[in-house]
Parts: sequence; C-alpha cells; structure tokens
Amino acid sequence: MDIPEDRRYTDQHEWALLEASGVRLGITDYAQEALGEVVFVRLPEVGRRVAAGDTIADIDSTKSVAEVYAPMDGIVDAINEALPANTQWVNDDPYGKGWFALIAPDDPGAIENLLDAAAYRALTGQ
Repeated sequence: MDIPEDRRYTDQHEWALLEASGVRLGITDYAQEALGEVVFVRLPEVGRRVAAGDTIADIDSTKSVAEVYAPMDGIVDAINEALPANTQWVNDDPYGKGWFALIAPDDPGAIENLLDAAAYRALTGQ
C-alpha cells in the first residue's frame, strides 16, 4: 500500500497536500482498496464553504458507499471535473488523477494538525 511522505492524512482515510494554490485532497490507497471498484463520485460545489469534518463528496463502489470529509476549514476552490466520468482514477491513481477537490484553507497551517505519513502508517497497521 502506498502512503506518500509529502502529504498529510486524516483518520477517515483522506489525504491532503498543501500546494501554492491551496490544499488538494482525495482518499488514500488504503481507502480505495477497502471500497473496491469505485462506480460513482459526487463532488462538492465550487465556492462552498466547508468546516473540518464536513461531508464534501460521496463515493459509491461495488462494496459500499462512503463519504469524503473536509480535512480543514475553507472554501472549495476547484474540483476534479473529469473524475465523475473517470471513476477508475480513484482506484488506479488515488494520489494523482483521482483527487477530489482543492480547498482554499482559512489557515494553511492547520494541515499540521493532520497525521503525517508515519502516524497514518501506524493507524492502518502498514
């Protein structure tokens, strides 16, 4: 299982990557593996204000339905518009093409409150 060192993680299996344009987020390799084949994704609306822990996306898979939660407070600045038509990206490339949204965080430093790769590895037993 892949757990890149360059991002932070939540205990709900989302990843967050601080970039110049905001915080890009998606679900982890661990999460996509547990879900099985992703068949539907509902993304948030651009411009929506979110608080840490808010549901911002929904995923349907062959095994279950899951929610994606905002890792921090901010405004949804962009979404991966191609993702709903290419749901296999969530399984094939969860840290790349399978991203969900870009959030303009109220406090970019809040990313430090999330788990680092070592802590996420310990959480998942990897």
